[in-house]
Amino acid sequence: MTLLAGFAALALVLTAVGLYGVMAYSVVQRTRELGIRLALGASREAVLRGVLGRGLGLVGAGIGVGLVGAFAFTRVLRALLYGVSATDPAVFALIIGLLALVGVTSSYLPARRATRVDPMVAIRAE
Repeated sequence: MTLLAGFAALALVLTAVGLYGVMAYSVVQRTRELGIRLALGASREAVLRGVLGRGLGLVGAGIGVGLVGAFAFTRVLRALLYGVSATDPAVFALIIGLLALVGVTSSYLPARRATRVDPMVAIRAE
């Protein structure tokens, strides 16, 4: 169980680092677009919501695919568990909440960086 928990923690860290990397790369690629949006009057909150929304869309898709896989895998786990249901709703809710929290945290840092884009620098850069 300790080994399984260790692998789960490692997978969570890799998920956080991977999502952060994807979102940071997306912000770098969209720097010019974000600068133009800010120059045309978009609020920094709107840019933050846009980048966070994209990150949370990825997290939501991952959670959806993961839930389907988890429910399919419960048949294998059912034989290994004693005294606990393989489809315990509290455990699934806790894991979904934890993954959502990791996703929000990993997406927030690049989103905050996107709000600091200087429109003049972004437009001049090329």
